[in-house]
Amino acid sequence: KLAYAAGDFGCNMSFALKGTMAIFWTQFMGMDSGLYAILLIVVQIWDAVNDPLLGGLIDADRRRYRLGKFKTYILVGSIGLLVAGALCFIPWQSGPQWAKVIIYVAGYMLWSAFYTVANVPYGSMLSLISEDAGDRAQLSSWRSLGGMVGQILIMVILPFLIYEGGYSNNANDLIGERVFFAALIMGVVGFAAFHFMIRKVELRVDENEVKCVGQQSKFNVFKAMANFCKNRAAVGATVAAMAMFLGMNSAGTATTVLFQSYFKNVRASGIATLIGFLPMFIIMPFIKKIVNKWGKQEASVAGAVVSVVGGILLMILPITPDNTGMLLYITAMVVFGLGLGIYSCVSWSLMADAIDYNEWKNGSREEGTVYSLHSFFRKLAQGVGPSAVLVMMAALGYVGELEGNQTFETALNMRYLVAGLYLFSAVLMLVALAFIYNLDRKKLAQMQTELVARKASKSDE
Repeated sequence: KLAYAAGDFGCNMSFALKGTMAIFWTQFMGMDSGLYAILLIVVQIWDAVNDPLLGGLIDADRRRYRLGKFKTYILVGSIGLLVAGALCFIPWQSGPQWAKVIIYVAGYMLWSAFYTVANVPYGSMLSLISEDAGDRAQLSSWRSLGGMVGQILIMVILPFLIYEGGYSNNANDLIGERVFFAALIMGVVGFAAFHFMIRKVELRVDENEVKCVGQQSKFNVFKAMANFCKNRAAVGATVAAMAMFLGMNSAGTATTVLFQSYFKNVRASGIATLIGFLPMFIIMPFIKKIVNKWGKQEASVAGAVVSVVGGILLMILPITPDNTGMLLYITAMVVFGLGLGIYSCVSWSLMADAIDYNEWKNGSREEGTVYSLHSFFRKLAQGVGPSAVLVMMAALGYVGELEGNQTFETALNMRYLVAGLYLFSAVLMLVALAFIYNLDRKKLAQMQTELVARKASKSDE
């Protein structure tokens, strides 16, 4: 469990820096917000497209590797991530605009490729470690824990290192040169975490066998994509994940500006994020009991309802630009995080069950393709969402050149924009989990029983 968690910790040593990119490029590097939004869509399309391509490659790859094919791909990706993350933060502030565009696009595309090489097989591995629903829920929780610890370390520590003002409250302007070196250090830490995971995780299902029921057939990536679209479990889990990223990732830049210009203390954003994540750590030890008693879908729906309440509180509470307002903001985020924590603990387990659902309905597992298509749509949300939010921020008065000194009207607009984004994400998550995802406790048990019977029948043959 600890080793599997280390894998997502390694991913987030690189991924968590994405939240700093918009601030780095619009405030420190002086890139126009509209241009950055367009470039972000371009690179995220590439980011999304290379996921299903790699997933199909992994599913079709039948070569025997000493480490196994999944671990081999992860090792290659982790080596690339050692330096690829830092390439997105080359601090050439005085460079011409065309050079900045090339640096951003080339650096991001290289980082994205290596991240995909590591992350897609890592996510696909969960269904190969255990077939037990309780075990998968725990592994999903541990993965979420590893990812959250990685994010929290970055969100809490990084602001104290990369913003001016020492440890005072006026630390609002980014020191871009420090981001580059921080990314290099995080690459080394991430590589060590990946290496620990590769050595300690045990796969109990042969990843190189042809995972289909009945007669073997040649792998067809287009058929696999069509099967994904017919897989309600995968679609529901994917829309829920997209909702989570539309809220958390899309609100990231607006939240930074909120703390820079509204609360006038950008470093407090890390502490606020830490407190908002605490409910997940409280829930995690009990997640197996919760799942065994109520079921994954049922618990996730209840959590989504709680998150909707948290989003409403963010909108209606009198969050003023002082310590009292910040306390109310954090309180609402704790409520939001309590609901999100339940879903986060089982989100990857929902995808593992969706892979089983694909085998149950279509006769083939296709771990890499199902997971990578999930990642494809999730990354579309990660790209389109922040781009759209940047456009909204510009329309609401945000000017990158002003850095942490936006007008009060703009800062107030950020306060309601952040609240609206969180509320929208919670409502969309509730719809996805309650009305699209279709593996409730009863159907999940039926599916697992029939899959076991099929495998037993196949082995008898």
